[in-house]
Amino acid sequence: MDIRLNDILEMKKEHPCGGKRFTVLRAGMDFRIRCEKCGREVMVPRIKLEKNIKKVIREGDADV
Repeated sequence: MDIRLNDILEMKKEHPCGGKRFTVLRAGMDFRIRCEKCGREVMVPRIKLEKNIKKVIREGDADV
């Protein structure tokens, strides 16, 4: 799956604060993502993250 820095990920499950959107801060074997609602940062393994992604939103997609 092609996930880049600053992509916004919409997840299947909610964060405990109730938000479903996360910004990618670091990509690799582990991802560092930040909750858009509360600002909490979490490190997640790639395999676990890819299973829970519902939609990937890129900055360039809004212009098309």
